[in-house]
Amino acid sequence: MTAVKLGAIAGILFDKDGTLLDYDQSWLPVNRELARIAAQDDPILADHLLSSCGMDPISGHIVPDSLLAAGNTRQISEGLVAAGSKVDVAELVEKLDALFAHAADFSSPVTDLAAFFRRLRERGYKLGVASSDNERSIRQTARRFGFIDYLDYIAGYDSGFGTKPEPGMVLGFYAATGLSPAQVAVVGDNNHDLHMGRNAGVGLTVGVLTGTGSRETLTAASDYCLNDITELEGLLMPVAQSA
Repeated sequence: MTAVKLGAIAGILFDKDGTLLDYDQSWLPVNRELARIAAQDDPILADHLLSSCGMDPISGHIVPDSLLAAGNTRQISEGLVAAGSKVDVAELVEKLDALFAHAADFSSPVTDLAAFFRRLRERGYKLGVASSDNERSIRQTARRFGFIDYLDYIAGYDSGFGTKPEPGMVLGFYAATGLSPAQVAVVGDNNHDLHMGRNAGVGLTVGVLTGTGSRETLTAASDYCLNDITELEGLLMPVAQSA
């Protein structure tokens, strides 16, 4: 059955943070800054906010599937306020969206993303990115690392397709590419990504270990759990050969 799934795949929808970008290198400093903003420069409150949203303020460890691991900007902002931030949710959303867009300039890719996406495109795949980040940040990341021209589809939490783990972002990918559910693989580093794929009926879900999830937390919802996205190239065959 798995071989049939692999042979049918003609499109790949990637998560961004923890999947295309190394989570720890890219986001731990950003998380500390968002806590500073939400705490209005109170270091004790900032540490409390980090802990409440899923990050150990000392070690930097992120709890899998926590708010900081999988939430979108509004969810994180609401969680920060619930944990004690005195900043208004709407103001936090605006400030954090700007922070996340700026963070694209300092992100660390897990591989040469321009070359990686070019190779997948040359093998015939339709490609997209669906992230809990905002669409502006996704586009800045794609431009910075040179793969935006290889994308058929981009969806952020604010793009109108709903949020993870709802199926809307994947349904949008079907519509944009003309592919059927059985032809699509969803790749991500946490269960919000994988459950989104399963809720949309995709043919394949693939977990990667460059983010906040572990092999233990991702196995139940993934058909494969890979060390990183580069292992996809050995897993999937060219689209022309899979018809």
